[in-house]
Amino acid sequence: MRPKNLGLILLALLALCPAAARGQEKLLTIEDIFDPVKRVNFGGSPPAGLTWLKDGEHYLHARRQGDASALMRVNARTGEAAPFFDAARMEAALLKVSGITAAEAKRLARQGAYRLNPAQTAVLLNTAGDLIHYELNAETATRLTTGPEEESEEDFSPDGLLVSFVRGNDLYVVDTRTRAERRLTKTGGEKILNGVLDWVYEEELYGRGNRRGYWWSPDSRRIAFLSLDERPVKTFPVVDHIPRQQVLEDTPYPLAGDPNPVVRLGLADAAGGEVRWAEMAGYDPADFLIVRVSWSPDSRRAIYQAQNREQTFLDLNAADPSTGKTTRLFRETTKAWVEAVDDNPRWLKDGSFLWRSERTGWQHLYHYGADGKLIKQVTDGPWEVRGVDAVDEAGDWVYFHGTEHSHIAEHVYRVRLDGTGLRRLTQAEGHHRPNFSPTASYFIDSLSDVNTPTQVRLHSADGAQVRVIDENRVAALGQYRLGKAEFMRVKTRDGFEMEALMIRPPDFDPSKKYPVVQFTYAGPHAPQVRNSWGGSTYMWHQLLAQKGYIVWYLDNRTASGKGAVSTWASYKNFGPLELRDLEDGLAYLKTLPYVDGSRVGIWGWSFGGYMTTYAMTRSKGWKLGIAGGSVTDWANYDSIYTERYMLTPQNNPDGYKAGSPLAGAANLSGKLMLIHGAIDDNVHMSNTIQFAYELQKAGHQFSLMLYPKSRHGVTDPLLVKHMRQMMTDFIVANL
Repeated sequence: MRPKNLGLILLALLALCPAAARGQEKLLTIEDIFDPVKRVNFGGSPPAGLTWLKDGEHYLHARRQGDASALMRVNARTGEAAPFFDAARMEAALLKVSGITAAEAKRLARQGAYRLNPAQTAVLLNTAGDLIHYELNAETATRLTTGPEEESEEDFSPDGLLVSFVRGNDLYVVDTRTRAERRLTKTGGEKILNGVLDWVYEEELYGRGNRRGYWWSPDSRRIAFLSLDERPVKTFPVVDHIPRQQVLEDTPYPLAGDPNPVVRLGLADAAGGEVRWAEMAGYDPADFLIVRVSWSPDSRRAIYQAQNREQTFLDLNAADPSTGKTTRLFRETTKAWVEAVDDNPRWLKDGSFLWRSERTGWQHLYHYGADGKLIKQVTDGPWEVRGVDAVDEAGDWVYFHGTEHSHIAEHVYRVRLDGTGLRRLTQAEGHHRPNFSPTASYFIDSLSDVNTPTQVRLHSADGAQVRVIDENRVAALGQYRLGKAEFMRVKTRDGFEMEALMIRPPDFDPSKKYPVVQFTYAGPHAPQVRNSWGGSTYMWHQLLAQKGYIVWYLDNRTASGKGAVSTWASYKNFGPLELRDLEDGLAYLKTLPYVDGSRVGIWGWSFGGYMTTYAMTRSKGWKLGIAGGSVTDWANYDSIYTERYMLTPQNNPDGYKAGSPLAGAANLSGKLMLIHGAIDDNVHMSNTIQFAYELQKAGHQFSLMLYPKSRHGVTDPLLVKHMRQMMTDFIVANL
């Protein structure tokens, strides 16, 4: 029986719960995602940069307070927090330092992160290019350097008594107690870099944003450093067209096949004296890379990893810092290239070490003796160890993150040193990023999945959850009508199982036919299909889904992340295999009754821009393409990345030609939009200009947009908004 007042009751409930009544009804706009003022924070604000303290029981968390930060010392188990130091006292101490203004003192005392000494009792500040040392909670601070020349890449020695830095491309140390300064190298200049990396070494070997090219020995007595001679390297001009007097950046940039910087490994005493050089007998200076440097725990050996320029081998070497004499511990080879992993040897107390290698085609852990003799392979199988996070020798555990459970989401694991007892510690589906305490008693887990922004939790070493640090619930996501994201697998014609992700329109009707927008990257070992939060690009794809498009991610085999073995098939031959796999994915799409196979577009950036231009000039399967920051001929890209996969143009001319969109420009099929940052110093704008020229000569019409003051990624919020609106309009008008 229906109560007479049921309607009134329902109205009352809706009045009490207006959000529920309107939930999931809003449609996304470009302003919601990209407008610098109006955008919605769809990713939330999870705590980032949490740094463990030495006791393994507390971590540092920078909490925003208006325009400043308060650095808090947090009890990991309880969440109880207190200031890490007295910011007012630091500010007062800095005010006593000559040349520090009141505003600068206030800013420096309220930063979100500091360079701490190893004891975590002092900080090193770099302001206006000079260095200041401050003992936490002391009444005074000490200016370590003065003068017009800028100091950079500063760091503490392991004992905290010295500070190292680079000035004028030479390496220096200064005593924190006496302020006595010593210059360790004397050859630095515009073309000789000591202790600091050049563009190609930073970008392709040591990681974007990491320019430091020196390493302290554990006993604080010596510094190993790279010396890079840029004189053989040709420069590449990048022009900022916006100033009335245009600014020219003339940067050393070795194109594929051109001379690289000549590298040496220097060994300097912190006390001063002549530099010793690691012995390089057997290596051709013009055909030589140093891809990692570290020290043995006893400081008796500088450990460095060396490769030839085409990276067909990797040698793990040990150099005597007193003489420079070098001993090769072992050589890595594979069926194709050897890609340097991010790790140095992970040393154990008995002098042996753990080593990560993809020699079998899958990246796994190996246990070596101090002499370089293999003791045992620790992990094995058709999955990857993506990084070692901690070692608990007392408990006989190695902690790592990898893909044993899922190729599209990394989890946290532990295994015993003898390879037994492998166990997954993270049970929730999604992508996990662990941050282990120094004692390996806990780890902070940053977890996200395709539908959920990052959440942060504390776990004990056995995987048990201890505390939710930040659930990071984003209420705004529940207010929008979002399409369903579904993970899928598609087999290639020869049986390889590719990972895919499909986002359907929120009002999806399987009886209708929908156009498809495909997102690609396609580069070696760079998957885009991930069960993790995709940020603003994912939300833009949801906007396209709301406009009636199916959005399709597909990782071709070489991009899949399924081991190096999946990438080797493209060795010396970028383009054809990647395209064949994408075409197999396209053929699968066309079998789906709700897909309009005549209306499929493709877009990507960087390697994805290359893949888009290659597909549009070598296939007729895509009606539309948007290519951003594209390599349009691999001879136009840098030596270290390109030669790893393609060899030099001199040694592989046919491969370069077969993989060149420039060479196929006359065969363009479909509507194409090209986008490039006008001061891109990574993939130079010349790639897009050369491609445009070939298209013009062939009589093809296309769209082109350049973004001034933008490098390899467009980052200015106003320009990003413009770009995404333009891309949306192009898709709606042509697909």
